[in-house]
Amino acid sequence: MKGVSITSKKPKLSFWQIWNMSFGFLGIQFGFALQNANTSRIFETLGADTENLAFYWLAAPVTGLVVQPIIGYYSDRTWHPTWGRRRPYFTIGALLATAALCIMPNSPALWVAIGTLWIMDGSINISMEPFRAFVGDMLPDEQRTQGFAMQSFFIGIGAVVASILPWVFSHWLGVSNQAEEGQIPDSVKWSFYIGAFAFISAVMWTVFTTKEYPPEDANTTDQVDAELINNNTTAPANYVKIGLSLLFITIALCSWFYMANLNPQLYVLCGVIGFFAIAYVVAGLLMINNSPTNGFIQIVQDFQHMPKTMVQLAYVQFFSWFGLFTMWIYTNSAVTSHIFNSSDPTSAAYNEGADWVSFLFSWYNGVAAILALIIPYISKALSRRHTHLIALCCGGLGLISFYFTTNHYMLLVSMAGVGFAWASILSVPYSMLSSSLPAKKMGYYMGIFNFFIVIPQIIAASLLGFLITTFFDSEFIFALILGGCSLILAGVLCLFVNEEKQNIP
Repeated sequence: MKGVSITSKKPKLSFWQIWNMSFGFLGIQFGFALQNANTSRIFETLGADTENLAFYWLAAPVTGLVVQPIIGYYSDRTWHPTWGRRRPYFTIGALLATAALCIMPNSPALWVAIGTLWIMDGSINISMEPFRAFVGDMLPDEQRTQGFAMQSFFIGIGAVVASILPWVFSHWLGVSNQAEEGQIPDSVKWSFYIGAFAFISAVMWTVFTTKEYPPEDANTTDQVDAELINNNTTAPANYVKIGLSLLFITIALCSWFYMANLNPQLYVLCGVIGFFAIAYVVAGLLMINNSPTNGFIQIVQDFQHMPKTMVQLAYVQFFSWFGLFTMWIYTNSAVTSHIFNSSDPTSAAYNEGADWVSFLFSWYNGVAAILALIIPYISKALSRRHTHLIALCCGGLGLISFYFTTNHYMLLVSMAGVGFAWASILSVPYSMLSSSLPAKKMGYYMGIFNFFIVIPQIIAASLLGFLITTFFDSEFIFALILGGCSLILAGVLCLFVNEEKQNIP
């Protein structure tokens, strides 16, 4: 591979080369799966009010919003003859995430667990974001669907094992899944320890078995920045105008929430809009004053001038991840209260329900792992957007069906539909997107694309608690219905995505 530029025609890789470059996602998903399946349980055990769970979960999307574009920007400009371009970030993120996974189940208080979640999610993001760009760097266009599908396969396998670990420890190995009030059960603690070992081992396997293509000089110099400035068609003053308009909306919403004495969590929504308002104003003022090009200005400019396909996919991603985040936050509360009839974290029924949720999360990821290998063939036969439409509708109907289920074993059917959606979400949008991005800014745009994963999560965290308590009398099963409807809407929006390959340098 020595001497091959990522912007030239890339040779096809063998099955095992794609296997090795994707294997790190097995460990990354160990971390995410343990986080998704057990964080609400840990928070509730440490005394969290269920109505505030979405607010406590803000760590995940906020860290993604900040970390991923920055990591994408710098990884595009990184090159080391031994460590390569993306692999230094894989390594740093893995070391930090491993430490956080060991600390999380030993949190002595709720505030410690919330703080550890911030660290853990930020560290996982440092490792995960460059993996998306890795496929675009290493594979020709005709192999990218296979590359993202392989990542989805390892995501599924990692999530299966990680999600089921508490159930395995408690039902097969006899480790206690109950503890005194305020204490995390041993079954959860040992699951996190195993996850920490798997995370660092899998990521380092990819680091030591995969060599990256050295980039052309233009990809790691200021020429990339100059090209971006030359292609910027929005006047600097217009950035300031856009920012001031967003700032006006922020102030108006805050005033409304305050005068109506609405749920304080809604102010998070104001924070998101205000974040973009300030970013646009500052970037515009810097450009007006002819400040030197920097990463901050470029992130704002690239956000303003996204490729057409990326804009179309942004709507699909928004509603897809709104539905997923709803599921991750409220499945534990919905299943334990609606099906196992208990909301007491110290009761046997609650912990049995919580263990079953871990099993369900393992199940849908197992389904996703299998279907990830089939999706490239379905996409070839039906087109990628129609495959994604079908998958998202199956996932949406699966979540809605929770409301009508009384036998917890029937939830296996519901979660099979979610598994199909999950396999598609992890591969198909990225496959469509990568063909529309310039190779020299692959990591950069992948980081910006992550905005449409984390923004819906932040909005979900700010709105869901208010919606469920105000309109559904704190019956958390209705959160899953909202999530299901969101997935179906995302599927319909797939029909408006142009997936024709674009000629991007």
